[in-house]
Amino acid sequence: MLSPEKSKISISVKVNSEDKNRVTKIFNGLGLNLSTAINIFIKKSIAEGGLPFEVRDPFYSEENQAELNQRFKKINNNQDIHSHHLLSSEQKKERQ
Repeated sequence: MLSPEKSKISISVKVNSEDKNRVTKIFNGLGLNLSTAINIFIKKSIAEGGLPFEVRDPFYSEENQAELNQRFKKINNNQDIHSHHLLSSEQKKERQ
């Protein structure tokens, strides 16, 4: 029977180099290398039967939806509406 260490395989993942550097610093601060952290993620995913965290778009959060509904009500009632005019190309360049 193969030992767990000898039965391991390598995988390759493409990530943004800045993201890799940032997460490596985070994991190093926790005393982990990137390989160990990824293995923890994989084991936790297996234990959870899926991703070990919720994946969602914050746009659809209750708090954000309540804020949008409040703003739509104000617009529908012509309340708290501020007029503005679009910036010309020149004005946009000046602000950069």
